[in-house]
Amino acid sequence: MTKEELIDELIALVQESKTMVAFTGAGISTESGIPDFRGPQGIWKTQTPIDFSDFVSSETWRRKAWQRKFGGDDLMARATPNAGHYALERWVSEGKMAQVITQNVDGLHQASGVPDGQVIELHGNAQYAKCLACRKRFELAPLKQAFLEQDVIPFCDHCGGIVKTATISFGQSMPETEMARAHAASLDCDLFLAIGSSLTVYPAAGFPVLAKKNGAKLVIINHQDTDLDPVADLVIQEGIGEVLSRAAGLNR
Repeated sequence: MTKEELIDELIALVQESKTMVAFTGAGISTESGIPDFRGPQGIWKTQTPIDFSDFVSSETWRRKAWQRKFGGDDLMARATPNAGHYALERWVSEGKMAQVITQNVDGLHQASGVPDGQVIELHGNAQYAKCLACRKRFELAPLKQAFLEQDVIPFCDHCGGIVKTATISFGQSMPETEMARAHAASLDCDLFLAIGSSLTVYPAAGFPVLAKKNGAKLVIINHQDTDLDPVADLVIQEGIGEVLSRAAGLNR
């Protein structure tokens, strides 16, 4: 099918749907200037991730993690939502889309206007930090100032626990509440949009399969092939922002 025909097919599926769910990966945010992690130019090609056990057990690794966070140009902090994010927000505001499940940690869905309660962050959020012990929230600006000016590694001022960005690191357990919410949302929808995800990171990538097996239509919008393409009802390998914004009626 041509791009126009693919978009028309997506529009038809959206119109037929009563309850949509989106599942987003790094690909939706690359149009906002945030590089992905696993692609050809991904972050993990040049930077080995720090394992959670190393972060917890070693001050050296904690210092290295904070140097990575605060030492360079924070593209994520400066990024703004793009057309794809705003398209999903349109469907949420119209009551068509119940939840946005995301593997991203950039907070751009909330920045686009999607209520925080309708964003399920499977891998956490890099825009603030939390104490690993008491879960107190810490904003990054004062932590950055103390680290860069005084070489202070963050610790909790309430309980003395280790403070870490509120992301799920390699080796860290997936958040039980968010996983349960994503499971329920996948079973409740009749149209599941998998957007900008390689669909290779499990258990998160199991949600499109769960939705499909439960009778939902599955649409995959991604620049590269995925392992789930053969079972999808529609596969679109075009620009995510353009496809979603046109399907949502923002740019027809």
